[in-house]
Amino acid sequence: MVLVIAEIGINHNGDIDIAKKLIDMAVQTGCDAVKFQKRTVEKVYPKDVLDSPRDSPWGKTTRDQKLGLEFNEKEYDVIDKHCKQKEIEWFASSWDIDSQKFLRKYNLKYNKVPSAMLTNHKLLKTIAEEKKYTFISTGMSTMEQIKDAVKIFRDSSCPFELMHCNSSYPSKLEEANLNCVNTLKREFNCDVGYSGHETVSYICCVVATTIGATSVERHISLDRSMYGSDQAASLEKKGLERMVRDVRNIEKVLGDGIKRIWDSEKPVMKKLRNQ
Repeated sequence: MVLVIAEIGINHNGDIDIAKKLIDMAVQTGCDAVKFQKRTVEKVYPKDVLDSPRDSPWGKTTRDQKLGLEFNEKEYDVIDKHCKQKEIEWFASSWDIDSQKFLRKYNLKYNKVPSAMLTNHKLLKTIAEEKKYTFISTGMSTMEQIKDAVKIFRDSSCPFELMHCNSSYPSKLEEANLNCVNTLKREFNCDVGYSGHETVSYICCVVATTIGATSVERHISLDRSMYGSDQAASLEKKGLERMVRDVRNIEKVLGDGIKRIWDSEKPVMKKLRNQ
């Protein structure tokens, strides 16, 4: 079954009540998991970037904005409890080693490597040593860089799945290049999913399912007009509902590929075949 991941990311805007509503939305639409992003802001971004001017609801600098979007232990405890109550898996992409070690507290089923961190081999080794099933996003990466990342996980005997994606927000349809799903499958002999950041509907996730993606991930939003750089590349509830419906229907119509005579065909066969 295709794993459908609702990417909450930072679309909660630092508000735990919004995060809970997004979790509820994912549950109500039939998603399998929700995903967040975890950063130690001072370690991920250089000081000059953090000191740079940037107006946001939290202040006048990029530091204010980044810190305002981060959840800490108190909020993640609420997320963990809420997801358990709603019976949905949650996990997060970690952007630094401290964040990855922090997430260990929750004994999550999955890990995630964001595209931005694919070449951070120290972080990858820290994730791989946990030996949890890990989704590895491959946006803005060469085949050689992906090969290096795959080697780290295979050397650690850590199960993984690559995710084809385009890291622009929002991404253009003509740059989706979904045939890379099967390119990555052939090259690395592993499962491959798709992480989409398009503004135009959810067509890429549906097509990716059709050509064999084993997971699909889309950002979700309560309202795409809300503050945030990822909101425009997100699906609201109706769009998410339709995407999950279409992904599940595609799974049904694709079947298992084994040719058989169905019970529903037997009366017709008896009627039409005399020989």
